[in-house]
Amino acid sequence: MRIYITEYLCIELDTERWQCRRCQHDIGNARDDYKRGLLVYDRDPREIHKPLIDPEKYDYTFSPDPAYTALLEYYCPGCGTMVETEYTVPGHPPTRDINLNIDSLKSKAAQWAAANGGTIPMPEALQRPRYVRPIPHHGHNH
Repeated sequence: MRIYITEYLCIELDTERWQCRRCQHDIGNARDDYKRGLLVYDRDPREIHKPLIDPEKYDYTFSPDPAYTALLEYYCPGCGTMVETEYTVPGHPPTRDINLNIDSLKSKAAQWAAANGGTIPMPEALQRPRYVRPIPHHGHNH
């Protein structure tokens, strides 16, 4: 049974493995940090946040200083999808942002599936319909 955790991550509960939702690449043990199974790009934050003033003239340009800010991008090794980004301090280990109780998740997923005909719906199916703005009526017809 597959449980969808984020836009690009799911857990196959039968095998307790993280998977990429795009290509189903096995990322690693679901009881461990999924980031261990991803490719990491330690990006210069100035590439994303360009200086607002001339760096030739000013020391402080309103752009993150890479001596104090690290930008880590995590990619699926199977398909190259960017799964996560993280701002942290240079040299700091990656943060563990998802820590699930797999045993409890298995139990709840089984209950949910039993109550829904044996399947768990995709997260997108659970979202309410997007509000569509009505077309304004101007009081005349053509």
